[in-house]
Amino acid sequence: MELLETQDPEKRRLIEMSDRHKKEIEKEVKAISEKTEKALKNALVIGGALALTYFTVSQLTKRKKKKAKAAKAKEAEIVANGRESEEVEVIDSIGPSLISQIGDRVISQGTYILLDLAKDMLVDYLESRKKKDENS
Repeated sequence: MELLETQDPEKRRLIEMSDRHKKEIEKEVKAISEKTEKALKNALVIGGALALTYFTVSQLTKRKKKKAKAAKAKEAEIVANGRESEEVEVIDSIGPSLISQIGDRVISQGTYILLDLAKDMLVDYLESRKKKDENS
């Protein structure tokens, strides 16, 4: 069968053209899959940074709520036992400690760093995509 196809110059030309188109399509599919893979990796990094930030903040805010509930329960116990109201005022005036303030600042700085890193990666990706689009 191949012998007959190669003897006719028109068929040979069409077969070669078909092979060329097939190779070009395979190259395009490979390029698209590489771009998609890179975009997914960047999306995962950005999503991971945001998820980490969310979970960190939510864990810290839960602790504060638990501490506030514990302080209210202790206050209610003091009032129920008939102790002096001065103790209740001392509990209310304590406020956030220096350590929790430092922790909050560290978390906010970490969030800024992660978001800045994600922004840089996104900018690099968009620039590389723009260059590839200009080249093709």
